Amino acid sequence: MIRSGLSKPRASAVVVGAAICTAALAMGASSCGSSRATPNAFLPTPTVSSGANTTVDPTTTVEPTTTVEPTTTTTADASKQDSASDLRLGDSGPAVLAAQTRLTALGYWLGTPDGHFEDSTEQAVYAFQKAAGLTRDGVVGPKTAAALAKGAVPRPRSTAGRVIEIDLSDDLMMFVDNGKLDYVLNTSTGGGYTYTFGGATARAITPEGVFHISRQVDGVVTDSLGQLWRPKFFEGGFAIHGDGYVPAYPVSHGCARVSNEAIDWIWADNEAPIGTEVWVY
Repeated sequence: MIRSGLSKPRASAVVVGAAICTAALAMGASSCGSSRATPNAFLPTPTVSSGANTTVDPTTTVEPTTTVEPTTTTTADASKQDSASDLRLGDSGPAVLAAQTRLTALGYWLGTPDGHFEDSTEQAVYAFQKAAGLTRDGVVGPKTAAALAKGAVPRPRSTAGRVIEIDLSDDLMMFVDNGKLDYVLNTSTGGGYTYTFGGATARAITPEGVFHISRQVDGVVTDSLGQLWRPKFFEGGFAIHGDGYVPAYPVSHGCARVSNEAIDWIWADNEAPIGTEVWVY
């Protein structure tokens, strides 16, 4: 839903799961990421960048562990928005182009509107439905079309500087410039399930607080917790990264997943350089 009157998040409030992720890093894992990532491209030599612009080989391939997926979701009953005029994944034409153009005008990133309803458009619809308080089914049915005509955007908390905000209550990622909302992405954060690493058990929760992008890998990182595509780390092994599976509800180990197309855009347009402030609340 649309949010307003929100206060600044507390700094460095690391929650359950951060400790196990830190321990995992010490034991050889490079991240707390996805077990279902499907990168759409792989660079031959991934590199890690830090504030000092150092480059090292970050990857140590370990057989992924099995994780428990959430038992409940907020996915919609498609029959509630099922008509010949609905727009959904795989559709194309002028109506799709009009919806894409409207989403883009509101700040929901989907790439260049082209009249083809593909993954990036579905992701943008998820994000819009979250902000508008609608059923999150990724379909532009009558209710979503009406809400699009009226317009709905989340309200960021930050007022100064370039900030990436991750709203855990709605699972939305916002790119904010001096209080002005530039872009909104669907994200999937910590799913709240339990998992084990090195004999220890933890809950998959994204840490809250004020952080900064401290290092990044321009490629794929594979470890015992899964794969991360082009991750930008903001707290220990927690990162914003691309993934081939980004539903409209939380499923990650604690990272903030976005689509592979979205993370490629973030890199191409330098939307999250080293030092970028990240608020998680």
